[in-house]
Amino acid sequence: MKLNVISTDKAPAAIGPYSQAVACGNMLFCSGQIPLDPATGEIVGGDIARQAEQVMGNIAAVLSAAGIGFDDVVKTTIYLVDMADFAAVNEVYGRRFPNHKPARSTVAVKSLPRGVQLEIEVIASL
Repeated sequence: MKLNVISTDKAPAAIGPYSQAVACGNMLFCSGQIPLDPATGEIVGGDIARQAEQVMGNIAAVLSAAGIGFDDVVKTTIYLVDMADFAAVNEVYGRRFPNHKPARSTVAVKSLPRGVQLEIEVIASL
């Protein structure tokens, strides 16, 4: 099965040996997104809701580069440093899935790259 790397300048560039997303067959596997502004490469400040908005915007850009959207997402994983942020992140997340509720896991982690509080990855159908 042929792999197709998906990349866009509308989401943060990969900062290591990975791709923003890889299409394989009829599935798209997206790397985790953190609250980085793709234009500056800087972490978006503010509260966790603002950071979650940036993460979801980055995910939207990667999905769009593959020609799909949030309605095509089948599974998400949310990584949180502080589970006290769950409700605020969940509210932002929920606005992106008004018609469709993908399978989801939420995991508490000790730390994330660049000291951010949140990372979300998705798997979608092409």
